[in-house]
Amino acid sequence: MVALSDFTPEQQTEIQRTREVVAALHAELPRWELIVWTAGNVSQRVAGLDLFVIKPSGVSYDELSAETMVVCTLDGEKIDDGTPEHLRPSSDTAAHAYVYANMDRVGGVVHTHSTYATAWAARGEEIPCVLTMMGDEFGGPIPVGPFAIIGDDSIGRGIVETLKDSRSRAVLMQNHGPFTIGSDAKDAVKAAVMVEEVARTVHIARQLGDTIPIPQDKIDQLFDRYQNVYGQK
Repeated sequence: MVALSDFTPEQQTEIQRTREVVAALHAELPRWELIVWTAGNVSQRVAGLDLFVIKPSGVSYDELSAETMVVCTLDGEKIDDGTPEHLRPSSDTAAHAYVYANMDRVGGVVHTHSTYATAWAARGEEIPCVLTMMGDEFGGPIPVGPFAIIGDDSIGRGIVETLKDSRSRAVLMQNHGPFTIGSDAKDAVKAAVMVEEVARTVHIARQLGDTIPIPQDKIDQLFDRYQNVYGQK
């Protein structure tokens, strides 16, 4: 088994930094009302190493800390990271691992069961791009991924297949819920917050009547401006 002691002091420092980041970001999920009880998870790739950090399975958010974050290989196997042997990684670890192993650009993955996004997933319906916010953040509609059972890398395969050629950083896994990706875990958490916001807004809009699609050329303009001009560079 790979052990924390196998890594250089500098690498161990980076692993610890990642654990602290991931632990802190888990607090954002209940803050934005994206999860209930112990559902949902955040992970982040460890820079320069074939490792990622993820929360332990079934542990209360109030009990999470950097010391309880689990370190895994890109095969989804927990390393000897100093946590108790019984502390198993999240049940979604195989999905996160498959994404990291097959999408080099991804540095963070988030999964929630946020209410409105999950409601769209239950219907197996993509969220149409009818808001400028969606054009900005996702570059088009939020796609639906295939139905898959937790336990192996089937969910991860569905995420990769759906997002590998997409500008979207979110996928609604059918009958399950949203998964988001980002350059790091914070970026993926932001996408999780935004996908729930647009899922709720578009749902409300459809109760009032027909929504108005945004033309593709305008979506392209929105996405380019937001990704390359907006904010402080």
